[in-house]
This record gives sequence, structure tokens and C-alpha cells, in this order.
Amino acid sequence: MSWQVQEAKQKLSQVIRQALEEGPQVITKHGEEIVVVVSADTYRKLSGSKNDFKAFLLSAPDLSVLEIERSREIARTVEL
Repeated sequence: MSWQVQEAKQKLSQVIRQALEEGPQVITKHGEEIVVVVSADTYRKLSGSKNDFKAFLLSAPDLSVLEIERSREIARTVEL
């Protein structure tokens, strides 16, 4: 459905309800489509719910359970 800005402002609850029940609602200004109102669920699907880098790192497995030891041997000499 398409709504003019003034009408969408006056009937915001209806615009939201229809976005949830019927799908995206287009809002126009001077006959030009300017905004689309969609449900949060639809937005997440469209945006791909990307994790930020911090969330990615925090989601890594707990490595403290691994027994990792560094070799005590002297490093070998390499000629450059």
C-alpha cells in the first residue's frame, strides 16, 4: 500500500499494523516514493543481521581449555 506523508502521520498506527500484517508500506511525498515501513523481522532478514567484529570475537570458542605449551628450545639460526 502507498501512503502520502500527511496521511501516514495521521494514521501511523494503521501504517504500522498494515506493515506487520500485509507487508511493506510505501510513503510518498509529492508523488515520489521516499520511505518504506517494514516490520522489524522483515528488516532483519533484508539487512542480513550482521554481527560486528567484537561480537564475532566474543563468540569464539573458549581456548582456555586447551593445553598449549611453547617450546623451550632455542630458536634456530637463519641466514638472511
